[in-house]
Amino acid sequence: MAGTTTGTGALLRFMLRRERRGLPWWLAGIAFLVGYQSVGSQSLYDTPEKLARLRQTLGANPAMLAMSGPEELLATIGGEVVFEIFSYAAVVVALMSMFMIGRHTRTDEETGRAELIRSSCVGRHATLVAALTLAGLANAAVAVVVFAATSLTGLPVAGSALLALALAGVGVTFAGLAAVAAQIFENPRAVYAAVGGALGLAYLLRAAGDAGTEALSWLSPIGWGQQTLPYVENRWWPLLLPALATAGLVTLAMTLMERRDFGAGFIRTRPGPAAAARSLGSPLGLAWRLQRGSLIGWTIGLFVLGAAYGTFANSIEQFIVDNPEVGDFFPGGVETIVDSYLAFSVLFAALLATAYGVTSTLRARGEETAGRAEPLLATPTSRWSWLASHVGIAMVGTVVSLAAAGLGEGLTYAASIDDPGQIPRVMGIALIYVPAVWATVAVAVAGFGWLPRAAAAVAWVVVGFCAFVMIFGDVVDLPGWLTNASPFTHTPQYPREAFAAPPLLALIGAAVVIGAAGFYGFRRRDIG
Repeated sequence: MAGTTTGTGALLRFMLRRERRGLPWWLAGIAFLVGYQSVGSQSLYDTPEKLARLRQTLGANPAMLAMSGPEELLATIGGEVVFEIFSYAAVVVALMSMFMIGRHTRTDEETGRAELIRSSCVGRHATLVAALTLAGLANAAVAVVVFAATSLTGLPVAGSALLALALAGVGVTFAGLAAVAAQIFENPRAVYAAVGGALGLAYLLRAAGDAGTEALSWLSPIGWGQQTLPYVENRWWPLLLPALATAGLVTLAMTLMERRDFGAGFIRTRPGPAAAARSLGSPLGLAWRLQRGSLIGWTIGLFVLGAAYGTFANSIEQFIVDNPEVGDFFPGGVETIVDSYLAFSVLFAALLATAYGVTSTLRARGEETAGRAEPLLATPTSRWSWLASHVGIAMVGTVVSLAAAGLGEGLTYAASIDDPGQIPRVMGIALIYVPAVWATVAVAVAGFGWLPRAAAAVAWVVVGFCAFVMIFGDVVDLPGWLTNASPFTHTPQYPREAFAAPPLLALIGAAVVIGAAGFYGFRRRDIG
């Protein structure tokens, strides 16, 4: 085994260098999520009476238990923090681990970087061992920042340590799962789809277990972490489950790697037909073929998210009556709480649809760096039509995914109040955010056209800025000029606010101008 891991140390240092810009942002985001929730919960429920009212309200609502966690966590203020944030933080940590493993294993094989590395004095297992070690170090760093964020905000040290290790346990489990998927599938998109599907299943099993049959939670890595019950019972023994699962997954990944050809997977890509379909004869048809899986996945995910939000809409009013201090988080106050809730929940869906739009737009950059764009553009296909096909899929896809989120929320809300008219109403609320989403996606187009190497960083910084302004802007009292820099600020918060067309038309105009600048830049620069 020693010979097969030759060069692991050098590869690990190289991977750490590649992650020096991205990893700190993951860690900062996770620390902020957990720390902000800790401060917010402790300020909201600062007396035993308030916490008892919250436990009585949320503990009787299966929808909230499915969205958040087991009722037992609501026994203490620290447990309430875990109840509110653990599932979401676990998803972020799992995604961080998945992308890290995929990027340094299957993506490097697909692009040819791994072959160049393997041509030197590097063992067969060195790349995978280095990637898994990197993921382990990253999740150890997650544990450190989560412990610091919770303990420094006043929560008990023992519970903070357990919460930190539980989140790290979720991360290393999905790192092991991604390592296995990287041996089974031949391209990173299939790896991400498989691990993303497993993550969704883990969330659903956890949700079903917390809302009903508890045994289902024990089938989910997210459920394992929550069942440690930090700050409540402080169970340490469930941490054995992610440790054993990770060890088994890593062993399986190593075994599978021994039995596959380099660059191949156990599930091989099916050979295509002898003649291409007519739909692939155009840039738009090719872009759709490349991106349809991603669009379908995002659409289903946003539909499910919307449906989850809709189940709680009918009970939000009673929840605020029982916990009036929570009403301060909704700009419209208690009087218009349902409308405020609908506007607030749809905003989350709009931000996620923006993330999809940026991902879809940046697929053009991925095709360029992989060397597939250049031979295509050597044909009579123009640069304009090639880029327009990818941007068009992104723009239409954001509309489809937003409509799916509105449909999901409208269906469950309409069913809870027996009013079918809520379905088109909530879909309309979601679609109001389309101009703001397009304006943000246009920034990614401009970055691709003028700053291709920095396009992803620029686009994601803008998305993160918009999310921070809309979710936390009022809390941290941002200056008006900074708040107004977000296109979502200029979107009417309908139905809490009156509908206004002029700002939406202005946002569409801005999207056109910014996007056109990106197209112009792409026509002037060199490919690659």
